[in-house]
Amino acid sequence: MEQLLILLIFLPLAGALVTAFTGNAAKYVALVSGLLSLAVGLIITAQFVPDASTQFEVNVPWIADLGIHFHAGIDGISLITILLTNVLIPIIILAAFKHEYPKPQSFFALILFMQAGLLIVFTALDAFLFYIGWEAALIPIYFICAIWGGKDRIKVNMKFFVYTIAGSLFMLLGIIYLYLQNPADNFEIQAFYQLNLDAEQQGWIFWAFFIAFAIKMPVFPFHTWQPDTYTEAPAAGTMLLSGIMLKMGVYGVIRWLLPIAPLGLNDWGSTVMVLSVIGVVYASLIAFTQRNAKRLVAYSSIAHVGIIAAGIFALNAQGMQGAIFQMLSHGINVVGLFFVLDIIFSRMKTNTIAELGGIAKTAPKLAIAFLIIVLGSVALPGTNGFVGEFLLLTGIYQYNIWAVVFAGLSVIFGAVYMFRMYQQIMLGETNTLTAGFRDIQGSEQLVLVIICVLVIALGVYPKPFLHLSEASVQQLLEQVNQKLTSVK
Repeated sequence: MEQLLILLIFLPLAGALVTAFTGNAAKYVALVSGLLSLAVGLIITAQFVPDASTQFEVNVPWIADLGIHFHAGIDGISLITILLTNVLIPIIILAAFKHEYPKPQSFFALILFMQAGLLIVFTALDAFLFYIGWEAALIPIYFICAIWGGKDRIKVNMKFFVYTIAGSLFMLLGIIYLYLQNPADNFEIQAFYQLNLDAEQQGWIFWAFFIAFAIKMPVFPFHTWQPDTYTEAPAAGTMLLSGIMLKMGVYGVIRWLLPIAPLGLNDWGSTVMVLSVIGVVYASLIAFTQRNAKRLVAYSSIAHVGIIAAGIFALNAQGMQGAIFQMLSHGINVVGLFFVLDIIFSRMKTNTIAELGGIAKTAPKLAIAFLIIVLGSVALPGTNGFVGEFLLLTGIYQYNIWAVVFAGLSVIFGAVYMFRMYQQIMLGETNTLTAGFRDIQGSEQLVLVIICVLVIALGVYPKPFLHLSEASVQQLLEQVNQKLTSVK
């Protein structure tokens, strides 16, 4: 079974190398590679036993003198992120088919290289390997945004790069400190879990890791790089950042931060909860003022991530399950939203809301798909967004009623600004710019059909995905609560 995990991680790397040397056929080679990775992910899911154990485990010495192992494995929590990654990568590649990128072989090879980094992050059970994957995923997205982004891409990308590198360095310092405190002289995650650090030490570790994860997610006030980067990045880059890369931060909090520094969580968790709720309200209010649809969706993403972070730090089963399921739902929905806006921009050369209108009259298929995705984004019952949002708000309510009052505002605010955006873009009368708008066809139609099916299917029948992660979530919470109880 370990061969499947090795194949899962290294297949995108092989695909990236082949794609880099295939010229104009690069997008087809990349799509085949993405579909093969999806097939491996589905085989792993079919063979996965939904208990709390780590499965498909690989553990071989890498840099033996430093106690570094290539140690990777899959449990119910990581499986959800693996599925999200391997489902979205072929969708993002297919969504890029309609663009004629210069040096397409480099563009699509970087997407696959990033996929490999993401899969290392989501499977690593060695802190050094986790850090390597963390940085490996950053490099390709930097070049994707810097080379194929908008006119302000260099300035915006530099801010993004500085933010993320600075956060990563804090995490690296935390990892080195844990290694030095570890009598086993290795970077094993279980060894880090068992360390007996006092509250002050865990407080420093908490912030060293949290800053890195909060920048990636991003959580208020570490979010300032995000709206500009999402706006200036090419469409595929924005989808990678919003759909998958921010989930690295969420996953890092669940897998590494909570079990390693429970006393830090005990001292600082309420602070993070306040920051998360502030981010929800702040981002929602800023979204109201946006004239550019892409920036509006970027701020809505910050609001959604704020609720996810609050659900995690509520430290109960509903909040944690909601966060994990919402990672999946948000990834699908936000990729769909940015793809619709990319279709509009490719035809109209603008995402300024006031310049659009009446598109539903000339593009009814696009309007229907856009509406389904918007409904998922605002958590309408029967869509994927409702399941995660309901669990998150339930978990936050158990933590504090005032926290859920303010966090719940995002549901109301989100419905208002998302429906208003839809109305202004899609409804009303056409103007001179939108009168000749062409409806979706070919790869555009296929991508949106897949996304709409996922929005509805996950909303109608979420049980299999909740069941996959349930036992692992329960074990993690018991582990954290046991440490907190033993101290008290």
